[in-house]
Amino acid sequence: MADKTIYILRHGQTDYNLRGIVQGGGVDTSLNATGEAQAQAFYDKYQHLPFAKVLTSGLKRTHETVAPFLLQNLDWEQHPEINEMGWGDHEGKATTSLSKGEYDSVTQAWLQGDYHAAMPNGESAWELQQRLEVFVNHLRQRTEELLLVCSHGRAMRGLMCVLKEEPLKYMNNYSHSNTGLWIVKQQGGRFHLMLENDTSHLLVKEGQQWRSKR
Repeated sequence: MADKTIYILRHGQTDYNLRGIVQGGGVDTSLNATGEAQAQAFYDKYQHLPFAKVLTSGLKRTHETVAPFLLQNLDWEQHPEINEMGWGDHEGKATTSLSKGEYDSVTQAWLQGDYHAAMPNGESAWELQQRLEVFVNHLRQRTEELLLVCSHGRAMRGLMCVLKEEPLKYMNNYSHSNTGLWIVKQQGGRFHLMLENDTSHLLVKEGQQWRSKR
């Protein structure tokens, strides 16, 4: 198992993020103008790094986020194991008091260790964990020294737990922002978190920062 450094970022902003509409794994949205600018800002800061490979989910919003790197002819792979969590009947719909109540009930069940709880027709935390473990085991076997990974908010929360070998009830300890960056080092088969949800690349000359709904 080769030691390596992995840069993991969430996709840029979409109109659904901005409007508070649930996306999930079943809604394949594109970045809006702000998301494209966030992606470019990330590229501007990190383009000098010698990434050996770019790994994304199977959804367009991650592809578009790393597009500036792909234009430099970096090798690219899609891994549906890091697609966003499936939110079932609530995907593509604005949050309501009813859907928020169902979401709160499900996340509370996860906190109590019931990882089979899910939104109506959605994916359970246990199902999410199973596919994330496939991806993490794949990462362990890779030989490249520096990788760039682009995924989604809830999937990344689960991914951090799997990487750190923590129970999924700790998912909500990990915040996520559009193009928030996480840096993980693999040493001797174990993963160590070096940076959490960093958005310093979004600082602009006026000292302002994008803050997207999520």
